[in-house]
Amino acid sequence: MESELEPVHIGSQKRDLAWKHCQMFKIENRIRLKCIYCGKMFSGGGIHRIKEHLAGQKGNGATCPRVNPDVRNLMQQSLDGSIVRTKKKQKIVEETANQLMITNEGETYNPHCEAINGLRLLEAPNPVEPNLHLSMKDEEGTSDRSSERWKRGAVGDASLAPLGEAHPIRGLTLGLTRGKDQVHMAIGRFLYDAGVPLDAVNSAYFQPMIDAIAMEGPGLKPPSYHDLRGWILKNSVEEVKKIVDQYKGTWGRTGCSVLADEWTVEEGKILINFLVYCPEGTMFLKSVDATEIIRSPGALYELLKEVVEDVGVQNVMQVITDSGEQYIEAGKRLTETFPTIYWTPCSARCIDLMLNDFGKFEWINVILEQAKSITTFVYNHLEVLNMMRGYTYGKDFIQPAITRSATNFTILQSMVGLKNSLQAMVTSQEWMDSSYSKNPDGLALIDVIYSQSFWSSCLTIIHLTDPLLRVLRIVGSEKKPAMGYIYEAMYRAKEAIKKELVEKKDYLPYWNVIDHRWNRQLHRPLHAAGFYLNPKCFYSIEGDVPNEIMSGMLDSIERLVPDTKIQDKITKELSSYKNAVGDLGRKMAIRARHTMLPVEWWSTYGGGCPNLARLAIRILSQTCSATGIKQNQISFKLVHHQRRNHIEHQRLNDLSFVQYNLRLRQILHRKNKELDALDPISFDTIDTVEDWVTERVKTSAEYEDSDWRELVQPTANTMFALSPTDENESMVAGNVNSLV
Repeated sequence: MESELEPVHIGSQKRDLAWKHCQMFKIENRIRLKCIYCGKMFSGGGIHRIKEHLAGQKGNGATCPRVNPDVRNLMQQSLDGSIVRTKKKQKIVEETANQLMITNEGETYNPHCEAINGLRLLEAPNPVEPNLHLSMKDEEGTSDRSSERWKRGAVGDASLAPLGEAHPIRGLTLGLTRGKDQVHMAIGRFLYDAGVPLDAVNSAYFQPMIDAIAMEGPGLKPPSYHDLRGWILKNSVEEVKKIVDQYKGTWGRTGCSVLADEWTVEEGKILINFLVYCPEGTMFLKSVDATEIIRSPGALYELLKEVVEDVGVQNVMQVITDSGEQYIEAGKRLTETFPTIYWTPCSARCIDLMLNDFGKFEWINVILEQAKSITTFVYNHLEVLNMMRGYTYGKDFIQPAITRSATNFTILQSMVGLKNSLQAMVTSQEWMDSSYSKNPDGLALIDVIYSQSFWSSCLTIIHLTDPLLRVLRIVGSEKKPAMGYIYEAMYRAKEAIKKELVEKKDYLPYWNVIDHRWNRQLHRPLHAAGFYLNPKCFYSIEGDVPNEIMSGMLDSIERLVPDTKIQDKITKELSSYKNAVGDLGRKMAIRARHTMLPVEWWSTYGGGCPNLARLAIRILSQTCSATGIKQNQISFKLVHHQRRNHIEHQRLNDLSFVQYNLRLRQILHRKNKELDALDPISFDTIDTVEDWVTERVKTSAEYEDSDWRELVQPTANTMFALSPTDENESMVAGNVNSLV
């Protein structure tokens, strides 16, 4: 048996003290633990069983006869501590639940009355234990006389309840027998009463807040209104500034990009939010009301110039804005004033325009409308939506992306993935027994779902648009700077479309759409230089480097490195890079071209070309997109209000500074952000999915009484990723000259 055991390494994440006193083995895909003192093998019970074994506790297994007394005592202390912590946590939950039922002296409860502005309360169900007693105390800890009648009988017996005015808290929690449910109800009531957006619970800071409250225990006095406006905000500003200072500390080495993210908000105001990007993280700088100057290139130039000077001309590599004519003119003047800086249009916006142009092709638009006829029907009829979620195991068609154009095609992808589930639903007995199987809308739904030409066209559209969705994902990535990948990604997109349609007459119209946006707005010297300096891309080029890429590289050297002596040194070092001389040609360096980020590769192997490596790191550390966070996640209404007190205005500026930077940091560190559970029919996503979930014309009055309370909610973490494969996959074989 011992010879069949496969040793398993115990990683650093195993932090319990007992892990140092046992070994882990695997046999037939089962994990077993072995005491290092007596050699006893345990097939169950986990590390807790080992700890009991070493501590000498009888009952769940034999005790170890050979363990050192010091180790035995240490294990016993650890077990005692675990018991204490478990009991403390259980006590906190119980006391928190009881605290929700505590009322001031003299308050009583009547389950047959209405409370809170006429809200009808549900009667408390009969408890599992009919003799359950509720102990209620006043603030001094003495028994409340009014609770004696509760102690003598069942909670669910309304005849035993004292008569009087209903209390909102007690009335709403009485029917819940589990402490966790009571806590969740309390959280919900607070969010509803305060008007807090419900997606606030998705905040990365929500769980730490809950943990901090639970650790403090019952009786915690919450912060006051003045605390939140005063010392808490002041401390938060200082915390965020420390994080921002960490970002700023890297700008000298990596450089940074100034982002101008334009928003149109309430009352037609146009705001420009200025952010600064570096690989360490993106920081929010300030928000400017640009309503009066948005059409003036001169005024925009002055605004951009002021921001660049605030950040530091020596740090800024590029300024990214929208691609409107006024920004183009302002950007041209900016680069004339600062000859070491580039102006670049937002790549995400340009890619979105390409997708929008694709959607205007007549045959694609027809298929999108047919697909929308399915989703609008399903998502506006409760019985059908519940039925669909049953057949898809809680998965939804609606997959919101960063823009409406991208959303159109991600939804199409998810629909194709759930095709079999849809077809199974409309052939089921459940569907046949429903009224929808016989009405015109239901019959039209079946026609589309079983149309072979519809699904075939959907697949073709997916093959045409998925490459651009991949590019959009790359330029919006928070994990790695996009500058080293966008040129190759655009090449791959065109090659994938060519491979799908084969004939030049078929793929050329789509290439023309891409070329129109690429050549007019997107293609920039920095993008070409990023391709050239990315070793994975550069060493994959067949033959000579295309002239346009080489020209972009040389242009970047001249603009970004004003010292002519260093320019000459970089030019010489380009030869070493091209021929993989020295450390650049090591076997490790060759393997690392495909595994390391370009910046890491240059930091590790670029020592023989110090000047080129320094420039490469700065170029490859830049983003290509000016898109910040969703517009509805930050409100600048108060900051830009016409009537304001100067002192309060500064406080509001600090509040928006903290709020925006915390959101940015949350996005950077959140795992699986694309898998966040969102309800497709919620108001939070309506901006991008409205055409897919809203019926244009009401079809029948029989659907008006749909009760949302009977709706099966979507399953958590079923959102599809924008692209199923790695965003930096190798370039499609071919000649990169086809792009330029």
